[in-house]
Amino acid sequence: QVQLVESGGGSVQPGGSLRLSCVASGFTFSRATMSWLRQAPGKAREFVARITSNSITIYDDAVKGRFTLSRDNAENTLYLQMNSLKPEDSAVYYCQLDPTNGIPPYWGKGTPVTVSS
Repeated sequence: QVQLVESGGGSVQPGGSLRLSCVASGFTFSRATMSWLRQAPGKAREFVARITSNSITIYDDAVKGRFTLSRDNAENTLYLQMNSLKPEDSAVYYCQLDPTNGIPPYWGKGTPVTVSS
């Protein structure tokens, strides 16, 4: 079955950096489009970034230029490098296997990120 396990979250001061990881199993990772979403307390889950099977990336305007999404198909791992973090980046970050061919999306349990001075 599909499993997505996020890690790398934590507490950091504004301007700091974190790298999130998502280890995937139960499907052919190299062929999958993957995304990161985030959800702040009291807010809806929102799109952060997406990477296709051929490593084309798309970013939400709020993170463009600060976050970098990458993948290691040999390790079945998705990465999100987050630089110049802002308090408004604080949220639980979720790795998503994007829906395809009638198959619904899957998410991990998330990893929390807190940006505060």
